[in-house]
Amino acid sequence: MMWWGHGAWGAGDWLAMSLMMVVFWGLLIALVVWLVRSYGDEQTRTSEPRTGTERADEMLAERFARGEIDEEEFIARRDMLHSTSGRS
Repeated sequence: MMWWGHGAWGAGDWLAMSLMMVVFWGLLIALVVWLVRSYGDEQTRTSEPRTGTERADEMLAERFARGEIDEEEFIARRDMLHSTSGRS
């Protein structure tokens, strides 16, 4: 009586069940990847891109802080940077 009803599971049923399991896990993995990428894109979108002048200001300030340039040179370069930044 163990195989009463001939098992009810044929080769086609096992194939369908296996295929559905692969589809389920594939969709679940795709959802996780999409969420991670969306979260990462959101983080980069919220920070505004810096202009070239802003980055140059930072580099100049870093050099001044490290002592590579003195105050006079820092002020002169900063003034030059801001006077030429508006030109096309």
